[in-house]
Amino acid sequence: MAAEIVIEGPVPGRPHNGKVLAAIQPHSDDIPIFAAGTVAKLVGEGYTGYLIRMTNDDMAGPGTIGDTVLANEKDNDAVARVLGLRKTFNLNYANHQMDKESRIDIRQRLIFLFRLLKVDTVISYDPVPHYEENPDHYVTAQSVEAACWMAGGSKDYPEHFAAGLAPHSVREKYYFSRGPQIVNRIVDISSTIDRKVASNRVNLAQGPAGSAGSALRKSLAERGLKLPVLGEDDETASNNYIKQIILQRDAEAGGKHGLAFAEPFHYIGPEPNFVEEYIRKNAVRTR
Repeated sequence: MAAEIVIEGPVPGRPHNGKVLAAIQPHSDDIPIFAAGTVAKLVGEGYTGYLIRMTNDDMAGPGTIGDTVLANEKDNDAVARVLGLRKTFNLNYANHQMDKESRIDIRQRLIFLFRLLKVDTVISYDPVPHYEENPDHYVTAQSVEAACWMAGGSKDYPEHFAAGLAPHSVREKYYFSRGPQIVNRIVDISSTIDRKVASNRVNLAQGPAGSAGSALRKSLAERGLKLPVLGEDDETASNNYIKQIILQRDAEAGGKHGLAFAEPFHYIGPEPNFVEEYIRKNAVRTR
């Protein structure tokens, strides 16, 4: 199904001052890989941002399960710092096991956060995934989508209102996907690609960080080969390994639209006010 594509470029100044962004990821490497450039762009344009991580990442990382959980928690905090996000929330569901959790529980926790933080915009996985094999991804996505809608209701979870919260609908959504999706927005991240690289570099436990670039350069040398892009030092090798190889999808997405780097999304914006629009077009003055 074809969709009209909007190119979203950088906007000067801070036009989003006062707005709140929630970047929501099942695992510590999801936002860095798929959406960190857009997160950095929006924060730079004035958003106050928060990072919500759904699992404890206990199945992906070094050492024992305890070592893995701690390493990913540190990495997740580092990702938030690099991207300029104000605070992290770790919901700590078991990694690869979110399909056994209560969707109602997940949804209620997200609704609470959306109301507490007054979230205007979310960035997360697409709730209509094609060929998505990871249950953490599709459970998170579908729970986020439902919570965005229900958070604006005046009767769901009235105890929130007794605690001083108010209904608050999430009005904008940027959904990314590992597989095919209906893409209708391309975000130019050429100006924030280095921030995206940095967010991946701090993902030591399960991301493409650390010594991967220099290790690749060394292994190629042992075979009598060389990738010039990896340079001659570890810093260059690490940065360019991430930018030119791991984030090749961003270069390809950008190249299709004349951009250096871009991130594709299915974007859902604020619903139009049909009543006000009808009044604007058809009302006549009586005095």
